[in-house]
Amino acid sequence: MKDSYYEHIIHGGDYNPDQWINTKEIWDEDMRLMDLAHINSATVGIFSWSLLEPEEGVYSFSWLDEIMDKLDRHGKKVILSTPSGARPPWMAEKYPEVLRVSENGIRNEYGVRHNHCLASPVYRKKVSEINRALAERYKDHPALFMWHISNEYSGECHCELCQQAFREWLKKEYDNDIEKLNFKWWGGFWSHRYSSFSQISSPKDRGENHVPALKLAWKRFVTDSHISFYENEIAPIRELTPEIPVTTNLMRFYNGIDYQKLSEHLDIVSWDNYPEWTHPDFLGIACETAFAHDIFRSMKNGKPFYMMESTPSLINWRPVNKLPASGITELAAIQAVAHGADSVQYFQWRKGRGGHEKFHGAVVDHCGKEDTRVFRDTEKLGRVLSQLDRAVGSRTKARAAVICDWENSWAVEGYCGYRRDGRDYFKVCERWYRAFWERGIPADVVPMDRDISGYDIVVAPYLYMLKDGTVQRLSSFVQNGGTLIATCLTGIADRDDLCYLGGFPAEELKDVFGVWCEETDSLYDDELSRIAYGEKEYKGTELCDILHLIGGETLGSFLSGFYKGSPAVTKNSYGKGEAYYVAFCPGDDFISDFISPLADKKGLLPDINASLPKGVIARKRGELIYLMNFTSQSKTVDFGETYTDHLTKSVLTSAVLPEYGYLILE
Repeated sequence: MKDSYYEHIIHGGDYNPDQWINTKEIWDEDMRLMDLAHINSATVGIFSWSLLEPEEGVYSFSWLDEIMDKLDRHGKKVILSTPSGARPPWMAEKYPEVLRVSENGIRNEYGVRHNHCLASPVYRKKVSEINRALAERYKDHPALFMWHISNEYSGECHCELCQQAFREWLKKEYDNDIEKLNFKWWGGFWSHRYSSFSQISSPKDRGENHVPALKLAWKRFVTDSHISFYENEIAPIRELTPEIPVTTNLMRFYNGIDYQKLSEHLDIVSWDNYPEWTHPDFLGIACETAFAHDIFRSMKNGKPFYMMESTPSLINWRPVNKLPASGITELAAIQAVAHGADSVQYFQWRKGRGGHEKFHGAVVDHCGKEDTRVFRDTEKLGRVLSQLDRAVGSRTKARAAVICDWENSWAVEGYCGYRRDGRDYFKVCERWYRAFWERGIPADVVPMDRDISGYDIVVAPYLYMLKDGTVQRLSSFVQNGGTLIATCLTGIADRDDLCYLGGFPAEELKDVFGVWCEETDSLYDDELSRIAYGEKEYKGTELCDILHLIGGETLGSFLSGFYKGSPAVTKNSYGKGEAYYVAFCPGDDFISDFISPLADKKGLLPDINASLPKGVIARKRGELIYLMNFTSQSKTVDFGETYTDHLTKSVLTSAVLPEYGYLILE
């Protein structure tokens, strides 16, 4: 597929003209305001099913015809949505099987969104019919640019249709061999040997919820169910509009679905970006957001992604929904572009008068005027984005990677042992990513089954579960000259959560790291381990592995606990490369001090050759360098060489970045 689908950065977002169908004069006002704000795209029809098909088989497209034509006359591209995220009331009334059944066995009543059974033949048929009708009607419309499939796929159903589908899925997964499943699930524990697949049900609070392999299998099944549902959705669209790309909007670190697997079925990855920019740890939020951008960018091997939703002001669903300061939403948009976004899109264009999200931020507020802070900020950003055509389709070359795997997050979350609380796998991965981000060194964020041979440094935090082939990929990477870093809780179990025998990590990884782990200690929340590394002392939290050397060398040791003096940081030469094992949960200070010399040794250079003040981050994408100030104070940067300001064409050797300011440099 293409690296880009449009020559400009897409600037737009969710537009809900159907909510204003009784006041159509607002449609014309929207066109005028979109022109003023340099909006070049609108995402239409996400939750419009009850208006598009008010009665079964009776379609009403005249309002959408009018909107599509208006947007086209004003030069706007349309990202047309399929409406399956929220079905119309008549369908639930006539076909109650389309509604989900919760874990307690009770079928949901009509309401909210994503309250549909993925396995329901009726719902799949109805979705296919409305999607075909949309594709047939608009396949030749000049404004049609992209398909937005459903909205934020999520959730699960426990009805009998889904139970049967799960059992059929298990038969394929385990070669229709119940004894193979019994062994993989360690069925001898608690007398859990099944004699038939018909005896297996989804994990529930009122039923079986203590078999880790069952919970992993269910998550994989739910992922495959969403993929199957998605493929059913897009079948008529692929048939009738084969040249139009399709996407669906993903949600940050939502782990109900394996996004890395789902992304393989998308033409372009898109996601909804809602950081808590009003949090006191602003720099931490900026890093977490950068990490998320790079996860989604990495899903298609570095191909640009779309930021399908963001807020131009506030959100409405946190306990306290504070307004971000002026400049922050613009900086957030530039950060997205710097990390590979070919779009800046909002939820929403105009605030609705009623409903659950009537107080969610929008470009056009209830006052309906352009003389507002948010509208002026959007208009200013639109002018900047219109000057960034050179960014469109460009990629970031990364020589470092952090392995962050969706299935591993399930396994880490699901085992019973060590510490029960505080298992934030994504946060641990982000902590290691941050050492590269703060230095302006780009890093990909990849699943464990991705080819890693092209990187110089790979960090694999908390690699508890190993998929098939992972050991061989890691071993080959180091053997061929790569630098691999692992942490405590590495190589504990296989993909069915069966523990490896012979001590951890898994057998071949012992040779790679030159260590084996006899025990793992868990620390209380207020307890810290002390570690000597280099000439400094560091603190560790949560977990400590007790290691034995089998060829590796000790670089740092524990200074506390009954394992005082045992290795805390080790290094092993393996083939042409090196493997490091960090046997504790380190803080940012250790990770920073640890990564820096390794990056220097490998020649991983920052994206800009300048000493940057804390909180100022550089990111190069294509030929442009984005310099971003994630602090509330102005910062002076001396470049040490000459750059050109891409927007003003001024020649610079230094610059003062205002609070939450940025520069785009050539």
